[in-house]
Amino acid sequence: MKTTLGITMAVFLLSACSVASANHALTFEDLVKLQRISDPQISPDGRWIAYVVGVPDLAANRTDRHIWLVPSAGGEAHQLTRGTGADTRPRWSPDSKSLAFISARGGSSQIWIVPVDGGEARQLTSLSTEADGVTWAAKADTLLFTSNVYPDCTDEACNGRRMKEAVESKVKALLIDELLYRHWDSWREGKYTHLFSVAASGGAPRDLTPGAYDSPTFSLGGPDGYAISPDGKEVCYTSNRSKGSAGQSAAAWTTNNDLYLVSADGDEARNITSDNPGSDASPLYSPNGRYIAYTSQARNGYESDLIRLRVYDHETKKITDMAPGFDQWVNSFAWAPDNNTIYFTAPDHARQPVFKTSVSSPKVEKVLEGSNDEVSVSPDGQCLVLTRSSLTQPQEVYRADTSGGAPTQLTHENDSLLADLDMNSIELIDTKGALGAQIQNLLVKPPGFDASKKYPAIFLVHGGPQSAWDDVWSYRWNAQMFAAHGYVVLMTNFHGSTGYGQKFVEEISGDWGGAPFQDLMYAADYLQSLPYVDRDRVGAAGASFGGYMINWIAGHTDRFKALVSHDGDYDDRSMAGETEELWFDEWEFHGLPWEKDSRALREKWSPSNFVQNIKSPMLLVQGGRDYRVPEGQAFQLFSALQRRGIPSKLLYFPDEGHWVLKPQNSQLWYKTVLGWLDQWVK
Repeated sequence: MKTTLGITMAVFLLSACSVASANHALTFEDLVKLQRISDPQISPDGRWIAYVVGVPDLAANRTDRHIWLVPSAGGEAHQLTRGTGADTRPRWSPDSKSLAFISARGGSSQIWIVPVDGGEARQLTSLSTEADGVTWAAKADTLLFTSNVYPDCTDEACNGRRMKEAVESKVKALLIDELLYRHWDSWREGKYTHLFSVAASGGAPRDLTPGAYDSPTFSLGGPDGYAISPDGKEVCYTSNRSKGSAGQSAAAWTTNNDLYLVSADGDEARNITSDNPGSDASPLYSPNGRYIAYTSQARNGYESDLIRLRVYDHETKKITDMAPGFDQWVNSFAWAPDNNTIYFTAPDHARQPVFKTSVSSPKVEKVLEGSNDEVSVSPDGQCLVLTRSSLTQPQEVYRADTSGGAPTQLTHENDSLLADLDMNSIELIDTKGALGAQIQNLLVKPPGFDASKKYPAIFLVHGGPQSAWDDVWSYRWNAQMFAAHGYVVLMTNFHGSTGYGQKFVEEISGDWGGAPFQDLMYAADYLQSLPYVDRDRVGAAGASFGGYMINWIAGHTDRFKALVSHDGDYDDRSMAGETEELWFDEWEFHGLPWEKDSRALREKWSPSNFVQNIKSPMLLVQGGRDYRVPEGQAFQLFSALQRRGIPSKLLYFPDEGHWVLKPQNSQLWYKTVLGWLDQWVK
């Protein structure tokens, strides 16, 4: 009996080892094959969920996106739209028989409508300025969408003529007379975002937000900046109408976005949040149209102020705080069909649970753990539909009962590929921090980890800075990609990170190189003390604020064998005049760059003042279309490094913005960054 058992166990172990050995570490080829799931939309009859699947095409250097359907009760998914290019933003018709979506299949971005039971899609709009962001009224044939138009044009003919003139002109000069003339990765070129309504049956679209304003304004986070009432008769949108002392638009240095109401037939707009100086955004009508839920921040100019959930009552004109005392940022949210309950997501210690509150009893209750997003509610109120992910699983669509219980995975686009990968889940570690705080870190060990061995390590620094490392999948700065190269990876949520309360968020402002740097150095001490980490083979890398912190680290310690700085601030004085969202710079450094106290802060925390101390080899990465942290920052630092004889390289992407998005560019990014770390750290 013992002999037979021993033989059986030996065979089992050999079999298990064979299965384990078949799994391999994540490669870029794996990463680029993973399908990217987003934007789940449940049909009004509750039977189907439409969602978007993005499939990177490495050879074509693009990501094709198509609309799929899966039964909400579970079952086999099927593809609804096909072809090359991008079909995005599916939105249901009230009868659940059709989907409106955005596609460039006709040569420009327009609204199309497709029957879900079969048949060809038909094109609804043909605007020279194109269409985006389509939304379908819940109980009407009215559609809402956005288009970037010339504010002095009142019809399509005028916009078309202006567009044609701009394309055909040999002179490409721009005459600029106000700020925010470029944003993130594009130039405004004299156009503004306006909202339009159009009948599903066709006809000429109507501009509901004329004038030299973005209406809706770009998002500061959260869902759409506009919504249409269920009956299709009213539109609520976000707009910043602030003026400077000379009467010019102040949208570049204020965040005073307000909510406006306007008839879907076009009329004088009414401001319903004029009493709040901060940003009011992301409106969403209740199913009966009486209430409008929205996000609200109290302070003007502070994009990282606490994001609250509020409700405007059409009947009483009263505004109610839906989460009093709740100390985390409200992200995605959705109404339940009872016109009372609102479900929402918010960060909480490296994850993003689902919470709920209600109009009748504004009290927050957690209903689902994990890392969730894009939440919606089934028409019968019995289920939530949302996306979930982790550091070991890309985003997929799930269904969760509102009464509780484990969520059910509905889409399985990546199951077979993931089954062949060897990845370790995160370990949550607390380390000592500045200001008497405990700091949370995410630790990822390499595949096939052996505690008896010594591994090199990579220290990743997140951007924002009011952001966080979370237990979610990412295609950029994917921790598993670094671990797959044999590194122990540590990611630290230093002061300024979200998910740990608003006070913790705010303690970074005016102190960029202070408490956050101390937090990171304490965490680095921990990393280098691990018995399986070679303390002499540790590198560090980061982007955006993470890039700034790498630049700061470079001038203040030589403990890291190599550094990678992606789109990071280098000179805080020149950065003030190069960036476009001035409110961020002015808040973080407590004033205008020529004011005494603000100037002193910029001098104190500018990495450029410590470049003479840099010893570690540095790789710099920069996007030519990054207008948040423009290319001059990287060029200045690279020149200094080269003149000082520090081993350094500059990876420059003329066709990328703040993020590297094109598949072939992403491939080069991973090859270069990991190659640099391998060269100096391994």
